[in-house]
Amino acid sequence: MKPSSEPKRAGRRSATEPKLRRAKPASAQHHVWSKVELEALNPLLQRQMLTGTNVMLARILLKKGCLVPLHSHHNEQVSYVIEGALKFVVDGKNITVRAGEVLTIPPHVPHLAKALRDTVSLDIFNPPRMDWINKTDAYLRK
Repeated sequence: MKPSSEPKRAGRRSATEPKLRRAKPASAQHHVWSKVELEALNPLLQRQMLTGTNVMLARILLKKGCLVPLHSHHNEQVSYVIEGALKFVVDGKNITVRAGEVLTIPPHVPHLAKALRDTVSLDIFNPPRMDWINKTDAYLRK
């Protein structure tokens, strides 16, 4: 059979083209923070986590004086302070992030955080933190 010189119409395939299988799209998920597990990591630190396909959202509750020790990870991080204030040390530089402010931390950059007062923050990670999901984040559980 001779190939047609007519352009293909959108949505139509020839008999020789393989049928493409479309991945089923992910469905939307609605969450209510009051129904998400509140995990106590130590007396001064609690968190709640939600994960999507490529991103994680964590609601972090830190009591005044809580110290998140120096660490780094391959995940990009965006920290939005909702209430309170956090003093970060990022790559050796002091940065205070107050309510309504956001800090972005690139992958592999060493950082720590100290709660200057009782604080609530939302942290976004891409990709999701597998050490948090698998509960292998011993540095937070001291």
